[in-house]
Amino acid sequence: MKIAVVGATGMVGEVMLQLLAERNFPVTELIPVASEKSIGKTISFKGEHYTIVSMDEAIAKKPAIAIFSAGGSTSLEWAPKFAEVGTTVIDNSSAWRMDATKKLIVPEINSFALTKEDKIIANPNCSTIQLVMALAPLHKKYKMRRVIVSTYQSVSGTGVKAVQQLENEIAGVKGEMAYPYPIHKNAIPQCDVFEANGYTKEEMKLAREPQKILDDRTFSVSATAVRIPTAGGHSESVNVEFHQDFDLSEVRQILHNTPGIIVQDNPDTKTYPMPMYANQKDEVFVGRIRRDETQPKTLNMWIVSDNLRKGAATNAIQIAEYLVKNKLV
Repeated sequence: MKIAVVGATGMVGEVMLQLLAERNFPVTELIPVASEKSIGKTISFKGEHYTIVSMDEAIAKKPAIAIFSAGGSTSLEWAPKFAEVGTTVIDNSSAWRMDATKKLIVPEINSFALTKEDKIIANPNCSTIQLVMALAPLHKKYKMRRVIVSTYQSVSGTGVKAVQQLENEIAGVKGEMAYPYPIHKNAIPQCDVFEANGYTKEEMKLAREPQKILDDRTFSVSATAVRIPTAGGHSESVNVEFHQDFDLSEVRQILHNTPGIIVQDNPDTKTYPMPMYANQKDEVFVGRIRRDETQPKTLNMWIVSDNLRKGAATNAIQIAEYLVKNKLV
C-alpha cells in the first residue's frame, strides 16, 4: 500500500502524517511530496526517515492513494496525472469540490457513494465538514428549510503565516502579515477573498457544499465567516429552520447517537463546546442546543471542531480507510 502525501511539509500535511501513524493506516511505502525547495529533505514517519520527492517521481511510483493538501492550482495540474496512472487522489483543496463529476465526501454521511471509478475525490471545506456532521442526522429526521451560520475560525485555517502573525502580535514583534489587519485582540469578518455578490469564497463554500454532500438542493444556507485570534479549532453559531417540528430531547438524542459527534450541552454546569476542548480531537462537538423562540420549527446550536483534524486531515484519512476496507483501491 504505497501512499503519497502531497504537501507533506504544510500544516495539514504534517497532521496527515501524524494521523496515518496514529490510526495505523496500512502504509507499506510512504511517498512524501512537497514544493521544489523541499525536495531532497527528509521527514520522519513511524521512526523511519523518508526523502521528499518531486511530483514526477511520486507519479512514477504509482501509489495506491495520493492525499493532496497543496492548494487548488497544484491539485488542478497534478491530480489528473496521478489518476492517469491508477492512483486514487483524495484532495483537500477547493479545486474539485463543486465539479459535478467528482464526489464530495464526509465518510459518516455519504461514503456509500464511492466506487472504484472515483479517481479524484474531494475533501470538503473544514467549516462545511463540522456543519454537515451536525446537520445531516437532523435533516434526515426533520427536513431542513434554511440554515444561517456564523463562523468563528482559527488562524490555523489560513496557515503557518497566520499563526506566526498572531504569535508575533501577542509577543509585540513586528513581522509578516497574513491578514490586512492585526488579528490579536480583533475579529476580521473576512475569510478568503470577496466574490461579486459581496460574500467571501469561504461563505459561498458553506452555502454550496452542504447541498452537494447531502444531495439535496431544497434547503438554503446563508453564511458569515469570521476570523478570530485562536490558534486551533473552528466554532459555528447555527440557526436551522425545519419543515417538521422537533422535540429538544430527541434532537440531543439523535446527535448523541451520531458517530463522530459529542454532545456537550448542560447550561447548569456551564458545559458547552469550545476550541480548547476540541483541540487534537477528531470528533465534532455540539452544544447550546435550544429552540429559536422567535419563529416555529427553528433550532439554535453551537458547533466546534479541530479544523486541521476532522476539518481536513482526519476526514481525508477516513476516506482512505473506507477505500481500503471496501477494496476500492
